[in-house]
Amino acid sequence: MARAGVSKAAERTAEGVVMELLPSALVRVRLEGEHQLIAHLPSTQRANFVRLRMGDRVRVALSAQDRTRGRVLELLAKV
Repeated sequence: MARAGVSKAAERTAEGVVMELLPSALVRVRLEGEHQLIAHLPSTQRANFVRLRMGDRVRVALSAQDRTRGRVLELLAKV
């Protein structure tokens, strides 16, 4: 379900590597080009017990309002 004013097609995504596990289902992700951001797991992934570890490759949806925040969309490769 798209938020008001933001379509799913306009949502920017990027791939990165989990660098640090933080409290409250947050992770620090390093994108290509050494850019880092903090991403959260959606409630659907938390309900399905998706576990992330340092070094996992993930696809992240970038926030349009804050370049340092994002949401983990999918797990691409486990370590």
